Amino acid sequence: MTGADHVEITVLTDIVREAAKRYMHDKVAARRIQVKGLGDFVTEVDSDIQNFIHAELLKRYPDIQFLGEENGEQNVDFGGTYWVLDPVDGTSNLIHDYHHSAISLALMEGVYSVKCVIYNPYLDEMFTAVKGQGAFLNGKPIHVSTTGDMGMALIGVGTSPYHRDLAASSFTIIREVFERCADIRRSGSAALDMAWVAAGRLDAYFEGRVKLWDCAAGRLLIAEAGGVTMNWEGQPIGNALESSIVTGTPEIVNQLQNYFLEELHTA
Repeated sequence: MTGADHVEITVLTDIVREAAKRYMHDKVAARRIQVKGLGDFVTEVDSDIQNFIHAELLKRYPDIQFLGEENGEQNVDFGGTYWVLDPVDGTSNLIHDYHHSAISLALMEGVYSVKCVIYNPYLDEMFTAVKGQGAFLNGKPIHVSTTGDMGMALIGVGTSPYHRDLAASSFTIIREVFERCADIRRSGSAALDMAWVAAGRLDAYFEGRVKLWDCAAGRLLIAEAGGVTMNWEGQPIGNALESSIVTGTPEIVNQLQNYFLEELHTA
């Protein structure tokens, strides 16, 4: 039995739901803001949720390491078993009372995500997955879309707002993809973009830079829903702390990834 085997997904959903109930709707705390950089914020809500979830996990699973967005790497052994938490994925949305943010929690063993929860408290949508057991939304199975035609695809995009040096190349690629697909969407939450890919609401999602806590849960959810995830070079993301990402239905991802390779080789 590994460190992850004794973790029950229902325990994780209970912890995450309680954290959201306690803190996610606190509009006063959402406006207590620390600026980490241009477009990069942390609110009291982020800190409160991370502290609560970390404490609850530590009580139940003291042997499992913890990596959270608000505490950094903290000497995690990435060859072992560890939690990866984004307490509020979509902090800018939260600050502006734009109701599209989520709590994203993954349990990883080495380079693999093995259990995950993504919770959108505004819609009360709880996305869950356990490796080898499928993907679920509020307990019902979900699957990626069957779209294979780029001209019919609705694609989520991210602008890598913490990497303004990538703006020119990011928006060039977004424009080129927009000219080939049905339409694009920019939500401000990588975790929810990935959850929506898993549920078939988006056909793919891509971004030039994401952190491990942005995508650790979502990529397991998508894999269990029948989709694929890779970096723009076509390689697995593993447990890289930062990476490019493209994820979605196998057919659409293949077309996007081939395009990204062309762009990377001509840049």
